[in-house]
Amino acid sequence: MTIAYYITHPQVQIDATIPVPDWGLSDIGRARANAMLVQPWIASIGRVVSSGERKAVETAEVLARHLGLAVQVRERMHENDRSSTGFLPPPDFEAVADRFFANPHESVRGWERAIDAQRRILSEVEAVLGEGGAGDIAFVGHGGVGTLLLLALGDREISRAADQPAGGGNYFAYDIPARRILHGWRPMDRLP
Repeated sequence: MTIAYYITHPQVQIDATIPVPDWGLSDIGRARANAMLVQPWIASIGRVVSSGERKAVETAEVLARHLGLAVQVRERMHENDRSSTGFLPPPDFEAVADRFFANPHESVRGWERAIDAQRRILSEVEAVLGEGGAGDIAFVGHGGVGTLLLLALGDREISRAADQPAGGGNYFAYDIPARRILHGWRPMDRLP
């Protein structure tokens, strides 16, 4: 059995003056990424693939450095494009995210449509899986597209029902040959 783990970056240093893709991990986020390294499944990882956004790359680097691996960056694994609004205060962000998931075929406030973001992340993951390689694969990315990926792999409609718990720093596991989800979101820094 070869497993794909999709890991979301943990907490970030929020700065409304910096574009969201350039935000890095906060001290709490870094501590959680390092705490992930004791997970029993970590040793099986043979490849680390990351979104090009700074917070994802920083998370992937913690994992790759621990395993003596390089990080493969795939720019198209980025979070859903929200550049039309930039930073939104949390209550506003949550309201727009609710509409994003509820209306997957519409652009909400100029955001990338959920259906397009889902097709993009699924295409990127399938391309990586098609390259083969030894060991399990860790994909490091973002909560929005991660949720869309989880829904696609589980053959479920787009909704917010499968959204990761607040704060990020979660992962799910997918059995590649059997084409089935092994488990949904779990915190990266808590043993199962």
